Amino acid sequence: MSGNEQDGYHSKKISGREYDKALAGIYEELVKFQYWVKDQGLRLIIVFEGRDAAGKGGTIKRLMEPLNPRGCNVVALPAPSDREKTQWYFQRYVQHFPAAGEIVVFDRSWYNRAGVERVMGFCSDKEYREFMRTCPEFERMIVRSGIILLKYWFSVSDAEQERRFQKRATDTTKHWKLSPMDIESRDRWMEYSRAKDEMFFYTDIEEAPWYVVNADDKKRARLNCLSHILHAVPYQDIMPKPAPLPPRQEQPDYKRPDLDEQHFVPEVY
Repeated sequence: MSGNEQDGYHSKKISGREYDKALAGIYEELVKFQYWVKDQGLRLIIVFEGRDAAGKGGTIKRLMEPLNPRGCNVVALPAPSDREKTQWYFQRYVQHFPAAGEIVVFDRSWYNRAGVERVMGFCSDKEYREFMRTCPEFERMIVRSGIILLKYWFSVSDAEQERRFQKRATDTTKHWKLSPMDIESRDRWMEYSRAKDEMFFYTDIEEAPWYVVNADDKKRARLNCLSHILHAVPYQDIMPKPAPLPPRQEQPDYKRPDLDEQHFVPEVY
């Protein structure tokens, strides 16, 4: 897609009350979903990709919030080391793949090669072409092995991305989100658009299709993406029913130490 990456967006943003109510319902279902994944021994990989400031991080944060981190973790790899650069390209990603009952979320993934590496010249044309040839077969192999693979592309318009960049530049709590790479990407909108279109052409395969998330409205994007995850993998409610806790046992022989001997955090607030 070029210029304005999307059409047909909601002109009216969802209200805070509507959002909180919908998110609460989704959170409850995500807990049931994780119980099912663990019980059935499923292996699930969720890939989040998209332009800088498209809202991937916020959606991942909401996905993780209600889940047990022992069975669901986020993988956000730094730039490859000198040693990793000599390995098979997919090798450093494969080592993070899930075992039975686990969910792995990739905050950016092997698609770095089709996006930032391609646009910024961090890989050769030969390496890029080899990736495009290999990636579909790699993902078919993942799916054939029994792993469920979901791929999400967060689509944001040029104007909205710029608005979010400007906010990051002026908000001290968001400065860390504005990297030199983000600034460089502002001037390469069309190049990233072409790279994304070519990536979709080769890797939007039947076994592992791309799902595009309209992300100009962050709240709608989060709700829509999380809802889609819940509908993409059929699950049943096997969550244990709440049971009342028995009375706590008394321990008359225990004597607490003197509070004056402990170091307390000052109550500033």
